[in-house]
Amino acid sequence: MIDTHAHIDDENYLKHFDTLLSQISEAGVEKVIIPGIIPQGFDGIISLVNKYDNLYGAIGVHPSELKDIGDDWEQKVEKYLDYPKIVAVGEIGLDYYWDKDEENHNLQKEVLIKQIEIAKRKHLPVLIHNREAHGDCFDILSNMINGEIPVVMHCFSGSPEFAQRCLKEGWYLAFGGVVTFKNAKKMKEVVKITPLDKMLLETDSPYLTPVPYRGEQNSPAYVKFVAEEIAKIKELSFEEIDFHTTKNACRIFNFNGEK
Repeated sequence: MIDTHAHIDDENYLKHFDTLLSQISEAGVEKVIIPGIIPQGFDGIISLVNKYDNLYGAIGVHPSELKDIGDDWEQKVEKYLDYPKIVAVGEIGLDYYWDKDEENHNLQKEVLIKQIEIAKRKHLPVLIHNREAHGDCFDILSNMINGEIPVVMHCFSGSPEFAQRCLKEGWYLAFGGVVTFKNAKKMKEVVKITPLDKMLLETDSPYLTPVPYRGEQNSPAYVKFVAEEIAKIKELSFEEIDFHTTKNACRIFNFNGEK
């Protein structure tokens, strides 16, 4: 298994990091991708991926973290993307949940567009955060990507209809702990219609902890519960879900080749 999105650079993990890595390994998780959200955290990600063979990173500016990113954020993103174990641009996107101000939404779109342009120059996939901004997010991506780079819809939260639109564009849908929630009927329907070759696993640790640990701090070790639930929904074996999602991640993030 590969956890394609886990914020284990969070200080709550760093206090017991070797124990965390042991749990991840024991759970059968082969690799973990740590996404960036703000320039001040990029050095920490680089330090972790350089120290541990099974950790990889993504570099990007999160739409909810634009207040203090500085005037040189673009140069920093470009610089850090050149590190060998940085495999994607992310976590980037749009989030209209917290701030309803149109000026803020315009800034988010501007920053997203610039980061997609960087990703295309670097030939790297993008990890897309999309919360209550489906229309704008889809329009920007569909107009800019044109099949040039892989798009991963991180922690997919849309309807089955929106999922179909994304899949038609050739984008990948990443599923986390929400699929294990009893009331997540919409998400279970999305899993049903998502082809195996367009599906990824993630935890979004420390958030969205899956059942049976819902309410506790999440861990990449718990990605197996996501895979097990997907297997139940699609009436397939755990091994099939593990095989296909791992194969997808290796292809998207070039784990079997050289950057």
